[in-house]
Amino acid sequence: QVQLVESGGGSVQAGGTLRLACDISDYTGRRNCIGWFRQAPGKEREGVATINAFGVPTSTAAPVKGRFFITRDNARDTVFLQMNNLKPEDTAMYYCAAREGSDCRLFDEFNYWGQGTQVTVSS
Repeated sequence: QVQLVESGGGSVQAGGTLRLACDISDYTGRRNCIGWFRQAPGKEREGVATINAFGVPTSTAAPVKGRFFITRDNARDTVFLQMNNLKPEDTAMYYCAAREGSDCRLFDEFNYWGQGTQVTVSS
């Protein structure tokens, strides 16, 4: 069983920054691949970025490439999403998710999900 808790969301103006954190409690004894996803009202959920069990980013969605960066601190069992130059279209609920196994990409199926943290960007 893997439990995920997101934090760090909030309201910022366009051009601002936020850093989201995903605290991982993994009772399986393994270290899994982690992804960040987002869902805006009335839209489908979309992938943002993924990072493998060793801390190497494995995929980043085109709309956020060059602005969002995923990192991992395995000593703290936490995955971060650094979001720079935020735009109003980044407004969404952001979720982290875990996929069993050490590697993953945005279009893989993820097994465990957190409750989400809201990000709101005003123009």
